[in-house]
Amino acid sequence: MTDLRPAAQTHLPFNDQSASGTDETPVILLHGFGGDRQTWQNTQTALSAKKRSLAFDLPGHGEALDWPRIGNAGIAAKAVSQSLDALDLAKVNLVGHSMGGAVAALVALRDPDRIASLTLLAPGGFGPEINHRLLRRYATTTDTEGMEVLLEQFFGWEFRLPKYLARSVAESRAKPGATATLEAIVEEIVDGSVQKTLPRDELAALNMPIKVIWGTQDRVLPTRQAHKLPGIVATHIFERVGHMPHLEIPNEVTRLILQNAGER
Repeated sequence: MTDLRPAAQTHLPFNDQSASGTDETPVILLHGFGGDRQTWQNTQTALSAKKRSLAFDLPGHGEALDWPRIGNAGIAAKAVSQSLDALDLAKVNLVGHSMGGAVAALVALRDPDRIASLTLLAPGGFGPEINHRLLRRYATTTDTEGMEVLLEQFFGWEFRLPKYLARSVAESRAKPGATATLEAIVEEIVDGSVQKTLPRDELAALNMPIKVIWGTQDRVLPTRQAHKLPGIVATHIFERVGHMPHLEIPNEVTRLILQNAGER
């Protein structure tokens, strides 16, 4: 896997996992709020048998902490589109989780001809309800013990949190400016106690296969936001899964990404 940082800020930092064969339509992976591109490592490895994949750091996250413009999903969507242009990627399969799901949806709405398929994991923007208290605490917590308590709420109740995860996330908050940046971003995501919403009907009208994946134990964004989506959108609801389906049920998520991208 190639680990790349931006060249003169022309594109976001990304991990590039090549496929075993020739593939001209890669999978682009966008992480959620407070995460980074490393969350997709296992997904990229699983995809590599059939698809090349690129996992980006969104502005204000990971190695894009000092990206020139940082803010809401709309700002991040512009940075992703700019990065795809800089990397000369004319056609991609787009995958987004949580805030990254809202970013992916906006990229697709603005440039639908570029998107071969759209897969959204517990995406932001599909309803007003959001656990704003949890996200605000998550943005500012810097100690491992406190982070572990918070992270447990992102997963299903039966999921065993990897021991390294809380420590790793807490360490990322130690970077200069990290917590202040995340605080600023969360205040743009959340409007008081609710989140801004996407035009779901416009999204469903796009000429591409769209899948939405959600867990019934999501304590960040309620599963009911996946209910009553336009019928053309394929909705996949998993029991006993929380807000992190790509980490909780990685095999199923990889299968659905490949299915949406026309791979079997």
